[in-house]
Amino acid sequence: MPETPEVSRRLVLGGTLAAGALAAGIGSAGSASAAPASGSVSGTASASALAGAAGPRRRAGQKSMVNVPFEPHKTVRVGVIGLGNRGSGMTTGWSVIPGCVVAAVCDIRADRAKRTADQLVAAGKARPAEFGGSADSYAQMLKRDDIDLVYIATPWEFHYEQGRAALLSGKHVVVELPIATRLEELWDLVDTSERTRRNLMLSENCSYGRNELAMLKMAHEGLFGDVTNGHGGYMHDLRSLLFSDTYYTDSWRRLWHTRSTASFYAMHGLAPIAAAMDINRGDRMTTLKATATAAKGLADYRERFMPKSHPSWNETYINGDLVTCQIETAKGRMIRAEHAVSSPRPYSRINSLVGSRGIFEDYAGTSPTGGRIYVEPDHGGDTWRDFDAYRKEFDHWLWKELGDEAENGGHGGMDYILQWRTVQLMRAGLVPDIDVYDSASWCAPVPLSVKSLAAKGRPVDIPDFTRGSWVNLRTGLDSRTTEMPPVV
Repeated sequence: MPETPEVSRRLVLGGTLAAGALAAGIGSAGSASAAPASGSVSGTASASALAGAAGPRRRAGQKSMVNVPFEPHKTVRVGVIGLGNRGSGMTTGWSVIPGCVVAAVCDIRADRAKRTADQLVAAGKARPAEFGGSADSYAQMLKRDDIDLVYIATPWEFHYEQGRAALLSGKHVVVELPIATRLEELWDLVDTSERTRRNLMLSENCSYGRNELAMLKMAHEGLFGDVTNGHGGYMHDLRSLLFSDTYYTDSWRRLWHTRSTASFYAMHGLAPIAAAMDINRGDRMTTLKATATAAKGLADYRERFMPKSHPSWNETYINGDLVTCQIETAKGRMIRAEHAVSSPRPYSRINSLVGSRGIFEDYAGTSPTGGRIYVEPDHGGDTWRDFDAYRKEFDHWLWKELGDEAENGGHGGMDYILQWRTVQLMRAGLVPDIDVYDSASWCAPVPLSVKSLAAKGRPVDIPDFTRGSWVNLRTGLDSRTTEMPPVV
């Protein structure tokens, strides 16, 4: 990669060089046009993959969103679309972040909007505006000029349309996983963000997990040597929830298993590994090939536990119980991202990172962190060691400062860290940790796994959503300590 200086991530994040690099324009929005010719990129990425990276040309006046900060906000006013299990819980979360208020809530079921507003008032918060009762209620909410950030937690099939509408209304957007399910939709969200100059961020709470962020710091500090491969996934037995008549509204998530064979939700495991490998920040994902096992789990569960009168008996499940995406990067690294929600197993996101000098594995250790590690020269004798001491040493500043507060947040505190950090970035006018390019890249395995599986597992090209800016090192989730502006 001729445009990228041969310096380690550790040095770039060390301060002096980072400042110099930024001053020189490395990592700036203006570097988007510095895409290398296909033949000039080193590593093992195939020529066809690089040729396939070309996306739609930018329209006149459309510019990169790399390193584009939020404009400072004294208070962040949030509008929420989707008030099911996830949306209602996160609404409470937004309301307790310093300097953040929930200004409006919306759900196609108007009673949910009223219930959520009542709950906020009961908690001592100002009553948000309520929208609901029709499929376009969210569009009415987006007309308001007292909303700075739109948070979307509706079923997957609505994310693209609502995320795009929010950008066009002039709001910044946080979208639950995935931001879209089709490749052309991912490109359109990138282009819409670039045209509107509004940030769109995937609500990837696992990127803020304590072990994941410590793993990230260790990788960037060089503890694993040269990182060569990683393994992540979303391994969660959802069968009982998928067949629940109350948990997923109108069984929307189970119905996806009747529509497509795909890796629906690999982002939880993929995103932290991608961050540790500087994807879109010095490396990029180039090709993906997918495999899928037979679809057995949901039909088996239905046979054993669901009455013959249940509507699920009219359904045919086609998505594999285990869908695996093997991803190659421009630097020749390998990522394995898995999705498995329809077979019995304990929960795991895997979180494994391997380099020339060591390895970390999560969900495998016996200590309270759940992690285990083996790095040279600290360890030898072919024996794993507990992760505890390393996590304490490499604990990310967000967890050092917010760990106690986060304890009451959802998903082990990851939700609180994500929401606190998002509000802080907006109030302080900083560059988002996760930008629209990361969001599109991490969600691309959804449509690309469909394409690869249809081609019997042959590799397919992964687009370069940055249009060449991936060659530049820049910070992201490995942020430096900054303060939340005081609330006055």
